[in-house]
Amino acid sequence: MRLRGRKGIRESLEEQQDLVILEPSQYKGKWQHLFGNDRPIHVEFGMGKGQFISQMSYRNPEVNYIGFDMYDELVRRATEKSRLAWSESEVVTPPNIKLALANIEQIENVFEPGEVERIYLNFSDPWPKAKHARRRLTHPRFLDKYRQLLNSKGQIHFKTDSETLFEFSLNSFADSGLQMTNISLNLHRDGINEEHVMTEYEQKFMGKGMNIHRVEVLIGKDALEEYEKIRLEKYGK
Repeated sequence: MRLRGRKGIRESLEEQQDLVILEPSQYKGKWQHLFGNDRPIHVEFGMGKGQFISQMSYRNPEVNYIGFDMYDELVRRATEKSRLAWSESEVVTPPNIKLALANIEQIENVFEPGEVERIYLNFSDPWPKAKHARRRLTHPRFLDKYRQLLNSKGQIHFKTDSETLFEFSLNSFADSGLQMTNISLNLHRDGINEEHVMTEYEQKFMGKGMNIHRVEVLIGKDALEEYEKIRLEKYGK
């Protein structure tokens, strides 16, 4: 994937130190200190233009958000989305979001174990060729990384338009012994689900009548215990 962006992208990012993190590894183990509070940290790996994480930060000020992408042009576009999301409140610098330039392959160098509460994977590259399966962000080798990052309440929320990637991912989660819940093969079957913030891709695919697949994966001990309580209440002992 190559992006043709504007000139001076790097300079623009360097000038936005209130929002942009160009060397996220320097904050390993220090993210809550950077935010200046002990609120939970939710991250999006592969945030694209940043619509999802920007809207999530505005809707949920009690959570700290970090959006990651490996393309500086997308990080730049995400800064615009984030500032726009908060502009209605006349906030210049969104207080609970950072946008980081990083390759997820080295994500273990960015967080200490247990530093993250939730991971969002939205419309990740499906890497359709079998020989590229290891590059899929739901491959077991990535899941092993995520499990290290997530705390006792840790979860992964995954959305995709790709039926093939969704099938692969469900099998990957199952083979890794992970608990899945809230599985949907058509998230917006009954119309747009207002409970879910939509990404740019999601809006595009919805406009084409494509199904959106979604699943939540529970990792942490507390998350699993809470799920068990809900399951017993729902289905009985």
